[in-house]
Amino acid sequence: MTDSPFDSRYAWARLALTLLIAVMGNVGMWSIIVILPEVAEEFNVGRADASLPYTVTMVGFALGNLLIGRAVDRFGVRLAMTGAGLLIAAGYALAAFAPSIATLSAVQLVIGFGTAACFGPLIADVSLWFQRFRGIAVAVAASGNYLSGALWPLVLGAVAGDAGWRWIYMALAVLTLVILLPLAQLLGRRVPMDALARAEATASARARATGFSSRQLVWLLGLAGIGCCVAMSMPQVHIVALCVDYGFGPVAGAQMLSLMLMGGVVSRLVFGLLSDRLGGVRTLLIGSVLQALALFLYLPAGGLVSLYLVSLIFGLSQGGIVPAYAVIVREYLPAREAGGQVGFVMMLTIVGMALGGWLSGVIYDLTGSYEWAFVNGIGWNALNIAIMALILLRGRRAGRDMVPA
Repeated sequence: MTDSPFDSRYAWARLALTLLIAVMGNVGMWSIIVILPEVAEEFNVGRADASLPYTVTMVGFALGNLLIGRAVDRFGVRLAMTGAGLLIAAGYALAAFAPSIATLSAVQLVIGFGTAACFGPLIADVSLWFQRFRGIAVAVAASGNYLSGALWPLVLGAVAGDAGWRWIYMALAVLTLVILLPLAQLLGRRVPMDALARAEATASARARATGFSSRQLVWLLGLAGIGCCVAMSMPQVHIVALCVDYGFGPVAGAQMLSLMLMGGVVSRLVFGLLSDRLGGVRTLLIGSVLQALALFLYLPAGGLVSLYLVSLIFGLSQGGIVPAYAVIVREYLPAREAGGQVGFVMMLTIVGMALGGWLSGVIYDLTGSYEWAFVNGIGWNALNIAIMALILLRGRRAGRDMVPA
């Protein structure tokens, strides 16, 4: 009998490689947030219009999670990552010469699509190599997204100086070619089919215990993802602009975003450990409740110190939510469909991020402040909590405890 590929030394080495790729590849999701005030000023547009490139980025990111996830299931992650890396680099280079907000938005769609390969599809791939430690493995892989947002904007901002956002985008094009593409070539190995078949038998039995069909469960997770990520997007997308409004400047906002995302990394690791002990559904419910409480704290916060503190609390509260969706999918759905199913759920969470980022801009333009945007986020967060509670209660009524074996 051959050694199991799950939780093996190779699996942990692949996880480390995955994290490096994610840190480099996910910067396309965050770069547009940092330059939002500069873009608004250069193109002389309002806050809602300036948020459009981010919204379009997230639309591309959503589609990429679904379509590239399916490509990973069929062709393997190495080929998918290579194509995505070339697409990302081309997108950065074209965006650096964008003459208008409309052109920038169109190119950001391409950047978002390619960047998606480094999120859901990459997470789904690494999840195939773990069983006992799947929660923490997914959390580490997903942390690459936050580490990318926490590190690269600060590094590139310091290096660029007064060169502006166009210089930053050209630098990202070059870095993608020289870092991301070589790393992607090391992901050629795939999990043996007999090992996947054994894992699928366990997942199938667990899915029947929930009382939901696979299709119902996937759509419930997707709807919950929209709710939680509309709420999540308000601080993440608009924290820099919020600081500019308060007179603290974009540097303070970028630092708060970095602090928020670093807190999110810690949260993802802690919640990954919880997922291995409590299961994905309970972990996601805990994170959703904590996120709602953190959003409430933004309402009275108006000073520089209080905003730094609340941003850290928010990051520590919500960082583990999105990886929990991938854990739930892997706990209850076939392993051979992991890329497509994880990609579908991630797509809808990203739809929530895009919708929330745009809605917050619209609410700001209508009211002149972000107060009602936070209230809007809290309301959407309640939808997510309700769905997770429903799934958990249905499992209890069926007399089954939804904790991973």
